[in-house]
Amino acid sequence: MKCIILAGGYGTRLAEETQTKPKPMVKIGGYPILWHIMKFYSHYGINDFIICLGYKGFVIRNYLKKNFVKSKNKKFHYYHDKGNNWNITCVNTGIKTNTGGRLLKLNKIIKENENFCFTYGDGLTNVNINKAVEFFEKNRKIAAITAITPPAKYGVLKIKKNLVTKFTEKIDNKKIWINGGFFIFNSEIFNFIKDFNTSLEFSVLPKLVKKKQLCSYKHYGYWQSMDTLRDKMELDKMWRRNKAPWKIWKK
Repeated sequence: MKCIILAGGYGTRLAEETQTKPKPMVKIGGYPILWHIMKFYSHYGINDFIICLGYKGFVIRNYLKKNFVKSKNKKFHYYHDKGNNWNITCVNTGIKTNTGGRLLKLNKIIKENENFCFTYGDGLTNVNINKAVEFFEKNRKIAAITAITPPAKYGVLKIKKNLVTKFTEKIDNKKIWINGGFFIFNSEIFNFIKDFNTSLEFSVLPKLVKKKQLCSYKHYGYWQSMDTLRDKMELDKMWRRNKAPWKIWKK
């Protein structure tokens, strides 16, 4: 099974790091978060990765060229890692291409009626990918989305006529579900992507909802996206203290 990783965005909310590198190359415990994501999927036997390059994609290619074996390929940059048995294909999907558009540019790589994993290059979790895939295959839909409950880290205000009538430091988010960013798709999803400007989140997923082709796999465990410098520092701290929940692999 293949895993497509989005790695072409600007990562502006983490500008302290992304002025010189794409967000997936920001290091957690000395390793790019991209490496952490691949190690995570590899734990479940998924070793064929397709990385969608864009902003400063050369940084990712240089990292792979330095650390992995480069193979000849006329169309794509292809790398292999014997230690982890990874096959990595890098595809330049453009600087300003939208999320759905980046996926569309891979339609010739994905075979007809093929299922594949899809994720962003800035999120970590301990979701059981094997169970998520089983759930997807059982439901027989075009797409499955991992639903997670968001961390309650903001105070909530209730306002009436410009006056705060209630302040709650932490909300009860047990009944709230958001997009966790770990997907499983069937190749039929390409039929829902209009062009390279198409947004996966604002166009493709809503269309799938209307067609009743998007199922949700609820994950109650760990999940965290690396959106800010604070997020990066927290992830780094957990890794260095050997308390990283997403580190489910042995070596």
